[in-house]
Amino acid sequence: MSSDELIQGQAQELRRGTVVLACLALLETPQYGYALLETLDRAGVTVDGNTLYPLLRRLEKQGLLISEWNTDETRPRKFYRISPEGAEVREGLLREWRDLVAAIARLTEETP
Repeated sequence: MSSDELIQGQAQELRRGTVVLACLALLETPQYGYALLETLDRAGVTVDGNTLYPLLRRLEKQGLLISEWNTDETRPRKFYRISPEGAEVREGLLREWRDLVAAIARLTEETP
């Protein structure tokens, strides 16, 4: 396996752990799944639909998201938004993320 392939695989593992935080950060404003996929992609967080949709259902089951069907348009869409508990979890995850980024920065700083 080439180093590029190894980097790709490890980078995918890093991203996989951040998708929950990214979704909780974005869903302050209700969005349906496909729009969320596009928003994440534009932000540089590439997620496959086969990963995102089960994740949204899991977060809803955990009480972190609330969903509502919008049937006003010709095609019904399920919109997701963050719940109050999800907002608390998001804040905790953001603290953890910032602490982790700071720790990695300390570990990778070059010493004179």
